[in-house]
Amino acid sequence: MSNPLIEQTGLPAFNLIRPEHVEPAIDARLAACREQNACLIREVPIPTWENFIEPLEEMEDLLSRTWSPVGHLNAVLNSDALRAAYNACLPKLSAYGTEVGQNVDLFHAYQAVAAQEHLDSAQRKLLENALRDFHLSGVDLPADKKARFKVINQELSQLNSKYSENLLDATNAWSKLIEDESLLAGLPESARALARQHAEQQGKNGWLFTLDMPSYLPVMTYADDRDLRFEMYQAYSTRASDQGPHAGRWDNGDLMERILALRHELAQLLGFANYAERSLATKMAPSAEAVMVFLNDLAERSVDQARRELAELESFAREHLGATEVEPWDVGYCSEKLRVHRYQISQEELRPYFPVSRVLSGLFGVVERLFQVRIQESEGFKSYHPDVRFFEIRDADSGALRGQFYLDPFARQNKRGGAWMDVCTNRMHTTSCDQIPVAYLVCSFTPPIGDRPSLLTHHEVETLFHEFGHGLHHMLTRVDYPGVAGINGVPWDAVELPSQFLENWCWERESLDLFAAHWETGEPLPDDLYQRMIAAKNFQSAMQMVRQLEFALFDFRLHLEYDPDQGGRIDTILNEVRDQVAVIRPPAFNRFAHGFSHIFAGGYAAGYYSYKWAEVLSADAFSLFEEKGVFDADTGRSFLENILEKGGSEDAMALFVRFRGREPNTDALLRHSGIAA
Repeated sequence: MSNPLIEQTGLPAFNLIRPEHVEPAIDARLAACREQNACLIREVPIPTWENFIEPLEEMEDLLSRTWSPVGHLNAVLNSDALRAAYNACLPKLSAYGTEVGQNVDLFHAYQAVAAQEHLDSAQRKLLENALRDFHLSGVDLPADKKARFKVINQELSQLNSKYSENLLDATNAWSKLIEDESLLAGLPESARALARQHAEQQGKNGWLFTLDMPSYLPVMTYADDRDLRFEMYQAYSTRASDQGPHAGRWDNGDLMERILALRHELAQLLGFANYAERSLATKMAPSAEAVMVFLNDLAERSVDQARRELAELESFAREHLGATEVEPWDVGYCSEKLRVHRYQISQEELRPYFPVSRVLSGLFGVVERLFQVRIQESEGFKSYHPDVRFFEIRDADSGALRGQFYLDPFARQNKRGGAWMDVCTNRMHTTSCDQIPVAYLVCSFTPPIGDRPSLLTHHEVETLFHEFGHGLHHMLTRVDYPGVAGINGVPWDAVELPSQFLENWCWERESLDLFAAHWETGEPLPDDLYQRMIAAKNFQSAMQMVRQLEFALFDFRLHLEYDPDQGGRIDTILNEVRDQVAVIRPPAFNRFAHGFSHIFAGGYAAGYYSYKWAEVLSADAFSLFEEKGVFDADTGRSFLENILEKGGSEDAMALFVRFRGREPNTDALLRHSGIAA
């Protein structure tokens, strides 16, 4: 039987991939990798870049290209059969990764190549990272500890996947059908229409609400019915836990404890005091102390203003909404009422000016002006869903193909919530391979409803720009070696720089004029509406700041302070962090950690602080455009050449300094956030 995962030579044949193809393809790739590794060690007496590293890079890339469409489909088109195939491969891939990382012969070969002259800077950086990663994989450990390290890694990969599955299943399991239209008071027409469409798709009459963001957020923001808001808040905040409507069914509690215990044991095997220190071994931040100082400093600068913002909200709710108290399920609703009262603007008022097709063309226009490229849609791809579109990025002058990307924009059942960019293929140029980078861009926007196109909130516009910033980092790289091309090899606390940086153009009049126009009339975004939007930009910014700091401090302390004798102390640490920075205390039934997939199923363990760390970089980088002009060609070219094209091929701070002329400081971030420096 032919296997499209093995036979693919270009883009994935998504229309042909079946769950039964997955395990045989991965088994075949892993066998080929092992055979080549043994052959190179046995037959290459003097390893060089060309005769040793390059063949290894090519084979590793082939494995990556085989696994990438599997992981992508598991996230965007989940099914029981695909999930089983995906999970069957996780321990095999983990075992192979550990096996390579602990191979002393490979390690010595890399050392030998790294000692040679005539290497370029990107090759040196790749080898430097590889030698670091050998140590982080336990190459120096005695045999018994190597074996234990391997077992831990395999179990962690399965636990991370199970955590994610529990969260997806718990999210999909809950819905609420409303048949009495009076209960929908306050909800905008867009939210009602989506709920009506959901109901019709399931053959029901009425309005069907789910815990997916396009359904959940409008209820929490606009629904006058407080009981409805409470019911949805309770369902959402107890997903995959021991509380709420599905208490205990997909409970992530034990998984979290096990994940934390194994991470701590793994870190100590490698000689680190805790997993936070292990995490920082591949990041910009110099030490755990530096991270805590950074987060605590931001907290001290923000928390008083956040408390004032909450006091204003409570006062407004009492005076204008007749509220006796403001609970977590009231905050979004009351905040929106206050925003409209103070600035005469709401996200719903902006939505008609951001049809997704125009936003896309505007995003492309911004990028084309900044970085001298052209972006055009292409039909030459095999799709996995009717919503998916495919695009190419070319040099504006030469027409040379720089990269390609899939865009999967809308929320749907069996698709993971949120938004992300992921790698389909890496840029690679060797004597036998010339490969361009390809990305997946995934969002969870409200789909078109009837004849009405998908209309985005301004926050969703920012999300699209954010993910495309990641995509540009991946696709515009000029580095030829996958290990340090694009986002690869970039420290995790610097990888958010291009994404957060690009969000700034969502606020500039000059860039908004490229795309912000009414979906029916074509009328540009009126200036008075724009001025109100800008006036409201930093509304409750300190409350938002301390919310992010709550996540970051909780994550970092969870891994920094882990004690095997006491377990994770998840609730204790979360409550201590909330005592420090939170201005709104959630109810006892809230199980935030059970859905914190960034750190328990994603790559942000002891690294959630990266969002704020990189936000300092991005705000400071954009401040140069504020000085020179938001479409200044020389500044855009400098960002392209020093940040986007370099990928992970040089030290992240050195690249930033080369672009900005100095090291970053926090003043621009605080100014952009409306928080006094």
